[in-house]
Amino acid sequence: MSQQSSSTFTSSSYSYSSSSSNNDGQTSSQRTFQQSRTDPSGTTVTQAAQNMGEPVVQETRRYDTQGREMLEGAGGVTGDPQRRIEDVSDEQAEKDRLYEERMEDEYAKREGGA
Repeated sequence: MSQQSSSTFTSSSYSYSSSSSNNDGQTSSQRTFQQSRTDPSGTTVTQAAQNMGEPVVQETRRYDTQGREMLEGAGGVTGDPQRRIEDVSDEQAEKDRLYEERMEDEYAKREGGA
């Protein structure tokens, strides 16, 4: 008796960036994240961005196997997708505070060592 197995191909990629600037004593920074996951049903792309002191803005888009963006909840594809922006600041508040503290420490080190 032989068994057949089917394999499912899944691919994921991630990118993260962080940038900071100091202009006349005013510090600004931004961080961004993107995740892309592809499986036999299509591709899901999640992007998140945050400016220092502001809430995280996150967006998720889904594409079918033909690369067409899918409208969530409609079970179909649309050329004019509805997008939802979520405020995830409640979940991120402590992490954001720690991040800002580390950034301030890093700036202090750089200014003190110059």
